[in-house]
Amino acid sequence: MITQKDKQFIKRAIELSEKGMDNNAGGPFGAIVVKNGKIIAEGFNKVTSSNDPTAHAEVVAIRKACDELGSFQLDDCIIYTSCEPCPMCLGAIYWARPKAVYYACTKEDAAEIGFEDNFIYDEIDKNIEHRNINFINLEREEGREVFKKWEAKEGRIDY
Repeated sequence: MITQKDKQFIKRAIELSEKGMDNNAGGPFGAIVVKNGKIIAEGFNKVTSSNDPTAHAEVVAIRKACDELGSFQLDDCIIYTSCEPCPMCLGAIYWARPKAVYYACTKEDAAEIGFEDNFIYDEIDKNIEHRNINFINLEREEGREVFKKWEAKEGRIDY
């Protein structure tokens, strides 16, 4: 059930999307992370202002929230975002493990203004040797040695 608080939180995410856009930080996207009914982190897109292609609103907000909580997971948190997350942000959200995500605009709305993500979904579905960017496997066995050490590591923190 959508509450009045949910509507207030999504409006804050939308406000942040406009704030970032007006400040020339990046694209028109904003996000917040809420825990126990309180905003613990906010973010807006900073891709162009920080020269960081990963500085999407959701990633910015997730990083701030994790720092605030002192955790790499967003247990019992909710993310409110001005737009349905792109594939990168979707991956970050699943790794952060919030309990829900509310979004305003759809990925189709984003595509209408030039933020098209379908090419990434298409790339994921391709065999690695048919992707548009070359992926070259090199020194796999040497790399696997570190994986074996991780597997045997005492006291590791799994995630």
